[in-house]
This record gives sequence, C-alpha cells and structure tokens, in this order.
Amino acid sequence: MDRADVVNWLKAYMHAWESYSPKAIGDLFTEDATYSFHPYDEPVTGRKAIVDAWLKDPDAPGTFSADYAPIAVDGDVAVVNGRSHYFKDSSRSEPTKEWDNIFVIDFDKDGRCRSFREWYVAPRGQTD
Repeated sequence: MDRADVVNWLKAYMHAWESYSPKAIGDLFTEDATYSFHPYDEPVTGRKAIVDAWLKDPDAPGTFSADYAPIAVDGDVAVVNGRSHYFKDSSRSEPTKEWDNIFVIDFDKDGRCRSFREWYVAPRGQTD
C-alpha cells in the first residue's frame, strides 16, 4: 500500500458510511477481517459481522461529515488521522458532536482491510 492507495480506500470508506450500502461496506474488508470500534471492546470478526455492525445503528443521512488522511504508511499498515463532525439534522447548521480519530488499518495484498482499530477523542467539555 502507498499513500494514494490509502486515500482511495478512505474515500471508499466514506462512501460506504454515507450510503450504508452493505456491498460498499463489505467491499472494504477481507472475509476474516476484524474491526475494533473501541480499544477495550472485543473486535467484531468477519466481513458479514462488520457489515451487520455498521448497519445496526446508522447515522441519519446528511447529519455527519468527516475528513481523514494517512499520517504514516509502512508496507501494508496505515495510520490515519481525521475529524468527524455530527449535526442535529441534515441542514448541518447546528453541530452536536466532534471527534478526533486515529485509525490503524492493516491491508491485504489486494487493498482490503484485514484489521481496523479505531480511537476517538472528544474535545474537552463534550460529553458522549
């Protein structure tokens, strides 16, 4: 993987999040991928389980935005940083939450994610 490959994967990740298309979500991951939504929780294991987890509690369309970029790429592993913003409704006029995110993503030879680990931090004073 190089930086451009990671950027393209992140674009597909955003498309999957915005569309909540099971196919778009599944295409990001290997069959046996693991996804850690939180560092202290057991990871979700397997493509189908990851798709199901994404679809379990979807964000309303247009109520979020995000911008992610790789900060390090070493072989098949990328470290990504970005911000995600949430809004009261699709007008995006009233922000409700913001997160700074770090992802550690391990890719297979075909550019699919085989391991995704996520950390997110809210600004001081923001409650969950």
